[in-house]
Amino acid sequence: MILSKRYQEFQDWVRQFARKEVAPRAKELDKKEEFPRDLVKRMAELKMLGIFIPEEYGGAGLDTLCYAIAVEEVGRVCGSTGIFLAAHSSLGVFPIYHAGDEKQKSRWLIPLVKGEKIGSFGLTEPNAGSDAAATRTTARLEGDFYVINGIKRFITSGSIADIIVFTATQDPSKGHRGISAFVVEKGTRGFSYGRNEDKLGLRGSITSELIFEDCRIPKENLLGKEGEGFKVFMDTLDGGRISIGALALGIGEGALDAIINFVQQAQESGQPLKKNQWIQSMVAEIATELESARLLVYQAAQLKDVGIPFIKESAMAKYYASKVGMKATSIALEIFGADGLTDEYPVERFMRDEKLMEIGEGTSEIQKIVIARQILGK
Repeated sequence: MILSKRYQEFQDWVRQFARKEVAPRAKELDKKEEFPRDLVKRMAELKMLGIFIPEEYGGAGLDTLCYAIAVEEVGRVCGSTGIFLAAHSSLGVFPIYHAGDEKQKSRWLIPLVKGEKIGSFGLTEPNAGSDAAATRTTARLEGDFYVINGIKRFITSGSIADIIVFTATQDPSKGHRGISAFVVEKGTRGFSYGRNEDKLGLRGSITSELIFEDCRIPKENLLGKEGEGFKVFMDTLDGGRISIGALALGIGEGALDAIINFVQQAQESGQPLKKNQWIQSMVAEIATELESARLLVYQAAQLKDVGIPFIKESAMAKYYASKVGMKATSIALEIFGADGLTDEYPVERFMRDEKLMEIGEGTSEIQKIVIARQILGK
């Protein structure tokens, strides 16, 4: 895809930041399971935490395509930093910008965009993953407060987040129509963090349980209207699929970059490895499929920017990019052989990080259901 000069310049700028400041930290963050607070501060200084947010709220005033490019380029060198950028922006910032009133935006959106606070999004529960409408966390209105009870699981940046958008049902008998969206702040009485997950990949990203035990939050913490929570998080996930597609694409591109560097230097039976026809075939196949994934991701971003429905396209982008990214990392390991299983090279980390892209924000099977319903009707 040929980008305009404006987007090319933005891509070059983010790529330089990622290679100079993020890439040198990637291995260390993964091994130590260390959250990159210094990189978060740096991204805030560069207005990367609010790329698509208007300048009046402290954002960069750019668009979804720029945001997708940023997630792609950061993910290309470090999946952990990439998933933070994606989760903070798409899941923490977007729903408040999308559904919040001006008072809520002033209170929560601006500090999130400026990097003064870290954002998160609590949707998944022990018994409500792919079936998000099966939310069991409850909200009961008592006077001027909602009383919240329940548990959320696998929440990106959960235990380090200052501001968390979450869903709870006010009436389970109404199904998704009984779900509302709320905001809870760190330190609220009755709200605590459970365990941080010990994960296969994205180990520099914190993933946590959130626990609500008679947690009382003010009525003004309701995001949007009662019963509209399902719509708020569906709108959030539709856009979030673009960012996960971009991250999956970036990780896959990182694997391809590693392959190219490796085969340019390595030899087999006295011949440069790059002359091996199987290697050439695999490089051509991966590069072509990654370019196809890029077209899908960028198209979905552009549709969102011009206000054209993009549900099908974002699901396609997320499904295909994660599938191709996983293939790229798997082939990278085959090409590297035993070397690829060691931490001397980044390909084993890329493969571990890429796996979540097929699961998070709707599994591949869920994406296919979304795509089919958009084509065939519900």
